[in-house]
Amino acid sequence: MTRAVVTGLGVLSPNGLGVEQYWAATLKGVTGIAPITRFDPAGYPSRLAGEVDGFDAGEHLPSRLLPQTDHMTRMALVASDWALADAGVDPAEQAEFGMGVVTASASGGFEFGQRELENLWRRGSRHVSAYQSFAWFYAVNTGQISIRHGMRGPSGVLVSEQAGGLDAIAQARRHLRRDTDLVLTGGVDSSLCPWGLVAQLPSGRLSTSADPDAAYLPFDRRAAGHVPGEGGAILVLERAGARPGQRPYGEVAGWGAGLDPAPGSDRPSALRRTAEAALADAGVDAADVDVVFADAAGTPELDAAEVAALVEVFGAGRVPVTAPKTMTGRLYSGGAPLDVVAALLSIRDGVIPPSVNTAGTAADGLDLVLDTPRPAALRTALVLARGFGGFNSAVVVRAAD
Repeated sequence: MTRAVVTGLGVLSPNGLGVEQYWAATLKGVTGIAPITRFDPAGYPSRLAGEVDGFDAGEHLPSRLLPQTDHMTRMALVASDWALADAGVDPAEQAEFGMGVVTASASGGFEFGQRELENLWRRGSRHVSAYQSFAWFYAVNTGQISIRHGMRGPSGVLVSEQAGGLDAIAQARRHLRRDTDLVLTGGVDSSLCPWGLVAQLPSGRLSTSADPDAAYLPFDRRAAGHVPGEGGAILVLERAGARPGQRPYGEVAGWGAGLDPAPGSDRPSALRRTAEAALADAGVDAADVDVVFADAAGTPELDAAEVAALVEVFGAGRVPVTAPKTMTGRLYSGGAPLDVVAALLSIRDGVIPPSVNTAGTAADGLDLVLDTPRPAALRTALVLARGFGGFNSAVVVRAAD
């Protein structure tokens, strides 16, 4: 069986640009959640977000790309550049049909789309950019990355909200098993504009707290929603041994997915069987898992369902559980790939990052890692993600031998 290994990482996060900056901030418990600065949020019930600070696309990308791309796509392009550099891959030296791109998206280029719609309403159709035809599209990151790097192999986009980042990684692994050598995968999202925020509010899951330290409290009795964020991670996934000089962070060993029953049903969440499917796909037992990176929805009912699923799969308190996304907010399609990065770095460095702010008072049965990092010998990690609409996904990553 072809083994899929992660050889490069590219990260843009609300608490750090680049892998090592993100990781250092995460281990220190540094949060990127703060009042929204991209626009005036005074008229909205939710006014906090995890914004990527200090990112200037003009420092990293050719000027010709800037007019045709949304903020989200610019971040995805830079994350891809960084991931390839980290892997030591020059796409010009690879077979163009041997490289693919599979990303996830929850929204598309909302900020670009809002600006062009405003031009249409206020100034007329002659003032709408021709790039509007694709810059808003949910598949645009995959398209722009593949064009930039000449990647003409199997490509695609997964749309399953927060779960989509893990589904994209799983699809990339499928392509490797069909003889593609390398796939760029993961997700980068951003919909922090008035249009994007209004689209999120009807879910009823956004926190309305004005306190950055008390707005996103998964597994806490005070939990009342999540904080939206932007950014994410792009990973280089390769067939193990396909390229000389590979330095794998780890292996994507298993994946599972499921869909929750319709609201009001008395059937349980699909999260338990999703996690069990990922473990079975990886050929590991629950006892082999050293750490779980939780979805951590931040609403009482969803948190309770996750606690129940984890206790059913692992037993009470047997495996450490963490949610570093408490420092970034939920990044939608970018959130789970960022958790995969954190899991791989945890295995590399022998340390579990903390969950901050939350007191864990609604986590009975979980060994929740709070406040400070926990040293631990780690080999296998389970990453969970759930998306609005009932999507569930789980990925097992482990050390590369």
